[in-house]
Amino acid sequence: MASDSIRIAVIGGGAAGFFAAISAAEVNPDARITVFEKSGRFLSKVKISGGGRCNVTHACFDPRELVTRYPRGSKELLGPFYQWQPSDMVAWLEHRGVTLKTESDGRMFPITDSSQTIIDCLEVAALEHRVSLRSRVGVERIQCSDTDTFTLETVDGETLHADRVVIATGGGKQGSGHSLAQSLGHTITPTAPSLFTFHIDDERINGLQGLSVPNAHVSSPEANLSQTGPVLITHWGLSGPAILKLSAWGARAFAQLDYTFELVVNWTGALRREQAIEQLARSKRQHGAKQVGSHSPLGLPKRLWERFLQLSEIPARTQYSQVSNAQLDRLANQATESRFQVAGKSMNKEEFVTCGGVALDEVDFKRMESKRVPNLFFAGETLDIDGVTGGFNFQAAWTTGHIAGTSAAI
Repeated sequence: MASDSIRIAVIGGGAAGFFAAISAAEVNPDARITVFEKSGRFLSKVKISGGGRCNVTHACFDPRELVTRYPRGSKELLGPFYQWQPSDMVAWLEHRGVTLKTESDGRMFPITDSSQTIIDCLEVAALEHRVSLRSRVGVERIQCSDTDTFTLETVDGETLHADRVVIATGGGKQGSGHSLAQSLGHTITPTAPSLFTFHIDDERINGLQGLSVPNAHVSSPEANLSQTGPVLITHWGLSGPAILKLSAWGARAFAQLDYTFELVVNWTGALRREQAIEQLARSKRQHGAKQVGSHSPLGLPKRLWERFLQLSEIPARTQYSQVSNAQLDRLANQATESRFQVAGKSMNKEEFVTCGGVALDEVDFKRMESKRVPNLFFAGETLDIDGVTGGFNFQAAWTTGHIAGTSAAI
């Protein structure tokens, strides 16, 4: 069959699938490309990303550094990131009139601060390349013939044919891509949530909702994992980048623990307990006349410092010279070794990321093609790939989508 009549079916209308379809059309304008999305809306995850601003990617332009942000898939993504990395995505968007800005933590957003800007750009590109978009059409079955072509059956009983198939349905519970891949002989690594916040009901943080500590150290002794970064106290427990990164790296371990485990928080970030005691003792020597409530030598937010004083039974009006060594010891312990019992999890806002999916050793990452079924390609979270928070999951979607779509079209 001539290449100009290739029929490409992309299953999944999220970031990876949509970009796969556009990438295929860019290298083969005559290909007949159709995106099937079983929900009523394309790019729904793009819409809610970054609180509606869309964290498109991250300003990490060294592939070897970039892969360290992926708890699963780091080794496999190194080659793909040399093919298509954040700088390529930035350039692609800029060529289409979308300018991104970089925030202090490296996250990149459209300067409009609106995810609709990214959605509009992608939809216009698909329209210009005559990509057929079919929403509310779920693909229920795929069969591969002896000639390496495919027959697709939709939920509504429609039968369709394709020469190439890209599965990019994501990794959530609603995705059908895993069952489709499994029916074609692929192994599916069990899925588990990633990037979630921790449920903690503890009087030490009750009433401090909305308080953010810029650089805390969090660890799980049971999972033998730790992370450093901002921590946010919420109505249900703890969130923020440090918590989300810990949840990503510990996704499988925390699932095995049924999301019930001990979390140790060092609110100072880097100070050891002994160092904190020494700093507090120094303040007692040098600032004996000052009230402890007005001076925090550990750099903690005022409301958190006041809570720790209360828990250490130190009235805020007490002068440093009047604080006992036992009280300083309790205060240092609160600041550097707060131990909490985690009892459950919640999604990070409305974003749902999972680990698990199509086994990575069954995919050729140079082309994102199945090693078991010719002309079958994978992109995005359908694979056992996930990144930490900060735009890394979208970048994996753009990269694998671009390579899968390009490979399918040639």
